[in-house]
Amino acid sequence: MARTNPLQFVQQVRAEVAKVVWPTRREVLLTTVMVFIMAALTAVFFALVDLGIRSGLQGIFTLVG
Repeated sequence: MARTNPLQFVQQVRAEVAKVVWPTRREVLLTTVMVFIMAALTAVFFALVDLGIRSGLQGIFTLVG
Protein backbone atom coordinates (compact mmCIF):
# COMPACT_ATOMS: atom_id res chain seq x y z
CA MET A 1 0.00 0.00 0.00
CA ALA A 2 1.46 3.33 -1.06
CA ARG A 3 1.77 6.05 1.52
CA THR A 4 0.43 9.49 0.71
CA ASN A 5 2.09 12.61 1.94
CA PRO A 6 0.16 14.89 4.33
CA LEU A 7 -0.64 17.43 1.62
CA GLN A 8 -2.21 14.77 -0.63
CA PHE A 9 -4.13 13.40 2.32
CA VAL A 10 -5.60 16.82 3.14
CA GLN A 11 -6.52 17.35 -0.52
CA GLN A 12 -8.25 13.97 -0.63
CA VAL A 13 -10.15 14.70 2.56
CA ARG A 14 -11.31 18.06 1.22
CA ALA A 15 -12.43 16.41 -2.02
CA GLU A 16 -14.46 13.81 -0.10
CA VAL A 17 -16.02 16.41 2.22
CA ALA A 18 -17.07 18.41 -0.85
CA LYS A 19 -19.11 15.37 -2.00
CA VAL A 20 -21.14 15.28 1.21
CA VAL A 21 -24.77 16.34 0.87
CA TRP A 22 -25.45 18.30 4.05
CA PRO A 23 -29.02 18.42 5.42
CA THR A 24 -30.95 21.67 5.34
CA ARG A 25 -31.78 23.55 8.54
CA ARG A 26 -35.41 22.41 8.20
CA GLU A 27 -34.39 18.74 7.87
CA VAL A 28 -32.19 18.98 10.96
CA LEU A 29 -34.98 20.66 12.94
CA LEU A 30 -37.58 18.08 11.89
CA THR A 31 -35.28 15.18 12.65
CA THR A 32 -34.41 16.63 16.06
CA VAL A 33 -38.08 17.09 16.95
CA MET A 34 -38.84 13.53 15.83
CA VAL A 35 -36.02 12.17 18.00
CA PHE A 36 -37.35 14.03 21.06
CA ILE A 37 -40.88 12.77 20.39
CA MET A 38 -39.69 9.17 20.01
CA ALA A 39 -37.59 9.46 23.18
CA ALA A 40 -40.61 10.79 25.10
CA LEU A 41 -42.87 8.01 23.78
CA THR A 42 -40.28 5.39 24.67
CA ALA A 43 -39.93 6.83 28.18
CA VAL A 44 -43.71 6.75 28.67
CA PHE A 45 -43.91 3.18 27.36
CA PHE A 46 -41.22 1.90 29.71
CA ALA A 47 -42.70 3.83 32.64
CA LEU A 48 -46.04 2.12 32.02
CA VAL A 49 -44.37 -1.30 31.68
CA ASP A 50 -42.48 -0.66 34.92
CA LEU A 51 -45.67 0.40 36.67
CA GLY A 52 -47.48 -2.72 35.44
CA ILE A 53 -44.72 -5.08 36.54
CA ARG A 54 -44.44 -3.36 39.92
CA SER A 55 -48.21 -3.55 40.48
CA GLY A 56 -48.26 -7.20 39.45
CA LEU A 57 -45.41 -8.12 41.78
CA GLN A 58 -47.00 -6.21 44.67
CA GLY A 59 -50.25 -8.11 44.07
CA ILE A 60 -48.41 -11.44 44.05
CA PHE A 61 -46.46 -10.61 47.22
CA THR A 62 -49.65 -9.44 48.93
CA LEU A 63 -51.33 -12.81 48.18
CA VAL A 64 -48.28 -14.84 49.23
CA GLY A 65 -47.25 -12.82 52.28
